[in-house]
Amino acid sequence: MVTACTLKHCAGKEYYCSLELTLQVIGGKWKPIILWRLGQDGTLRFSELRRIMPNITQKMLTQQLRELESDGVLHREVYPQVPPRVEYSLTEMGRSVLPVLSEMCKWGHAFEANHGTAGTTGGRAAGHATAPAADAPDTDAPDTGNDLGMAVGEV
Repeated sequence: MVTACTLKHCAGKEYYCSLELTLQVIGGKWKPIILWRLGQDGTLRFSELRRIMPNITQKMLTQQLRELESDGVLHREVYPQVPPRVEYSLTEMGRSVLPVLSEMCKWGHAFEANHGTAGTTGGRAAGHATAPAADAPDTDAPDTGNDLGMAVGEV
């Protein structure tokens, strides 16, 4: 028998299960990419994040960074100088999500291998699966996460 989940509250968020809470904190189009880049590249300035993610607007990046900081997964360091310098880094809680993001990357590789990639001549045609391209990442090899170094528009 399945029992109904009860409404819970944590860090100003309402949720019914831990997965829902997790997605509220790290879900969405941009947050996982922000977290991954900070995990791979270390401390970054706002302008560096914009350069890495050219399709995100300044307003959206600011909003996502504020939410991640508010939730305690990101640290924002402001240096009192002119012009102001602001750097972002992961907190211990933020670093703890990196293995989850790495597994999501691996899942994406497997999905890609199974369904082909858009914009290539390969892929499924008439219900037939094709072999991954020769330059496709080896899904059995450890994932270094380099695929998230591409322009976000490729996601």
